[in-house]
Amino acid sequence: MGVRGLQGFVGSTCPHICTVVNFKELAEHHRSKYPGCTPTIVVDAMCCLRYWYTPESWICGGQWREYFSALRDFVKTFTAVGIKLIFFFDGMVEQDKRDEWVKRRLKNNREISRIFHYIKSHKEQPGRNMFFIPSGLAIFTRFALKTLGQETLCSLQEADYEVASYGLQNNCLGILGEDTDYLIYDTCPYFSISELCLESLDTIMLCREKLCKSLSLSLVDLPLLACLLGNDIIPEGMFESFRYKCLSSYTSVKENFDKKGNIILAVADHISKVLHLHQGEKKLEEILPLGPNKALFYKGVASYLLPGQKSPWFLQKPKGVITLDKQVVSMCTDPESKQEISMCTHPECKQEVPVYIDLESKQEVPKCTHPESKQEVPTCTHPQSKQEVPTCTHPESKQEVPMCTHPQSKQGVPMQTHFESKQGVPMCTHFESKQGVPMHIHFESKQGVPMYTYPESKQGVPMCTDPESKQGVPMCIDPELKQEAPVCTDPESKQGVPMCTHSEIKQKLPIGTYPEFNLEALMCTNPGIKQEDLMNVEPEIKQQVTMVSDPEILKVARARHVQAESYLVYNIMSTGEIECSNTLEDALDQALPSQAFVYRPVRQRVYALLLGDGRGDASSCPTVKEWFVYSGNPLRHPDLVRPLPMNIPGGTPSLKLLWLNQEPGIQARRLDTLLACFDLSSSREELQAVESPFKALCCLLIYLFVQVDTLCLEDLHAFIAQALCLQGKSTVQLVDLQLDYVDPRAVQLGSLLVRGLTTLVLVNSACGFPWRMSDFMPWNVFDGKLFHQKYLQSEKGYTVEDLVEQNKSRLTKFHNLKSIVCKACMKENRRIISRRHWHSHHSGKWGREGSGSHRTSSGRSRSGQGQHCRDQGPGSRQHEPDQWRRHSSSSGWSN
Repeated sequence: MGVRGLQGFVGSTCPHICTVVNFKELAEHHRSKYPGCTPTIVVDAMCCLRYWYTPESWICGGQWREYFSALRDFVKTFTAVGIKLIFFFDGMVEQDKRDEWVKRRLKNNREISRIFHYIKSHKEQPGRNMFFIPSGLAIFTRFALKTLGQETLCSLQEADYEVASYGLQNNCLGILGEDTDYLIYDTCPYFSISELCLESLDTIMLCREKLCKSLSLSLVDLPLLACLLGNDIIPEGMFESFRYKCLSSYTSVKENFDKKGNIILAVADHISKVLHLHQGEKKLEEILPLGPNKALFYKGVASYLLPGQKSPWFLQKPKGVITLDKQVVSMCTDPESKQEISMCTHPECKQEVPVYIDLESKQEVPKCTHPESKQEVPTCTHPQSKQEVPTCTHPESKQEVPMCTHPQSKQGVPMQTHFESKQGVPMCTHFESKQGVPMHIHFESKQGVPMYTYPESKQGVPMCTDPESKQGVPMCIDPELKQEAPVCTDPESKQGVPMCTHSEIKQKLPIGTYPEFNLEALMCTNPGIKQEDLMNVEPEIKQQVTMVSDPEILKVARARHVQAESYLVYNIMSTGEIECSNTLEDALDQALPSQAFVYRPVRQRVYALLLGDGRGDASSCPTVKEWFVYSGNPLRHPDLVRPLPMNIPGGTPSLKLLWLNQEPGIQARRLDTLLACFDLSSSREELQAVESPFKALCCLLIYLFVQVDTLCLEDLHAFIAQALCLQGKSTVQLVDLQLDYVDPRAVQLGSLLVRGLTTLVLVNSACGFPWRMSDFMPWNVFDGKLFHQKYLQSEKGYTVEDLVEQNKSRLTKFHNLKSIVCKACMKENRRIISRRHWHSHHSGKWGREGSGSHRTSSGRSRSGQGQHCRDQGPGSRQHEPDQWRRHSSSSGWSN
């Protein structure tokens, strides 16, 4: 992460920039310096996951109860000394960093392969040197921190930028993370999470000022250095030859420094001794070998500039100046005549411009270059702004008038003084009168439209063409939707009121007629959404082309995303692109499919709910880009996945109904929608009878066992027994639990279930939260080691009584949950039987007759036939199960 080679360089070559500090002392100093201001640390949570995950066991799917306890201790320690923590999580992967994301995922695949090889060889968990964080750790950490009462935010772009911006703008004590990009940003101090001693609150502060001093650079040079060395935006090979050229000419190479350290010193030396000489005289692309990568490089440098900051490397070169008779006189060459002409100082902009002889007055006047035509034209003083502006001949009066640039054509047009604002505005031709009228710039389309003057108020408002009457009608800004809307005259008040088209009845109605358009109602139904949240979302929705056109729904989705209350919903609705990182899956296991395929039908139904399914019109069927890691996927392109229609009693409800309506009975519609996403509507009554927190787990188990044919009765026993026994276990008991050995299939099953829990978060968010999130948080329903223990016991033939540890209450619940899962599976023609009886029923292959190990559509279409929008589009991979379906009864159990 961050700048390549910089972390090692700091540790080996410049250790003096690292200073031991104590957070308690820093907080006391901050309070004395800023009375009344709470010392706040911005935490880059993604950098801290490895530090926070302290449980010894990590291979079995996660020790979630232990992990939650470790997080609670972390928060308590900082709270005890009066420090507030703000946690930021990555909300999406920026397109510029997708290649780097892919590179890391493929690297992780190789690491996972080595992990499974070690498990098969040693029957135990590898050492911490091969540590791989459990699946879903980042997702569930958000909800764990929220449960602990912490302010938890999810980014709308790269998280490190939002972290650095927040720290700078809110006068924070510092940033806690592990990313050398924080040495590059000009923001508050940067502290290392890896060096943090929680007991003493001592850590290392990395000082960017000391780094600059060591490299003979200034703070504004650091973004340039970072891009020349390579980071998440700039590929490492882009400037490789340049770096070695700097190294070859660097005269202070030290033998005791490593190669990367010398390269950093050499590049910094080139910046300070070579590039600085030309700074201001030449453009950056003239002194660096940018070539076709110029735009990417400038974007990389600009990515480090926080709001309000600028880079001196982007400035244009000034004109040359010579000295004559002790007076400073600038000389320039006229590009047309090639003659040198005299110049004077422009009275307004204070810049030197050529002198122009007015043919009528015979006086010298400044001459300026029109910004679009690039031609020099005479100037005049604008009557309102008092500034010199170009002039042109008005087409009607034939007189010289001020000129401005038309916003669309970029050509000079006559300027007219607006009668209200007294400011110059461009003129355009009214589409009815054909006369010149002031122009209004529409704030969304950015196009010029004529203005309309109210006969009573004499006020000008923008005008639009009524699509029905084809006549010009005035527009106003709707106070609720903050959008421009046509105006109609109220027959009683005789005043203009905005109109809108109701989305369902398709008629124009005055704004305020329907409560759905009231933003106050949105806040009433969701008290967690604040007014500023709604206002902040408006510009982003306007600027971004989204998959969903309803601004009100997008506001809610965005607010929930930012507050870390949902998962993937806003990404789907805004960009139509999602990703899922690596999972502990054995690429050589021929019996279990990847979680990416197992839960894809659920995601497809969520897409139908959020985006529509294009039912009846295949051309309108939306496509979602999925970047999911699974065996054999090179991640060169995303999988193009289309929605799958749902079967919901009463039809698919609208998102406004599910998200904003609080009427009695809506919660039942939300639950119907959730079950339809898992295609389990037929099991509604049975699931409703299950107590929390087993309701959600039961739903997930039914789905899994219907989807994956190679799951057997012993697996079901292990899943249910561990959930029931977990309720009676303390954290200390879970820590002390020891396993006889580690089974690779159980490792993959643990990850498969946890990925199912993250899928439940997505579905519950999309459906308007019919279930409490706490019901499927893993620390309430799953423990990796405990599941592994029950799996090994079940495989050895332990009785149910032994699995539930001779507890009669658990035994009753066990049989009840097992009965519900088995009956629901039977409705889908899926009989769950023991592995010991498998061969006698299935003649040597995993899967029921005529089917494979997995299904992809509904319970009524096991092979996916008749699947809506089945064609995934050009350039995508085939998504049918035959591509990866496995049928070996021996290979699935050989380990």
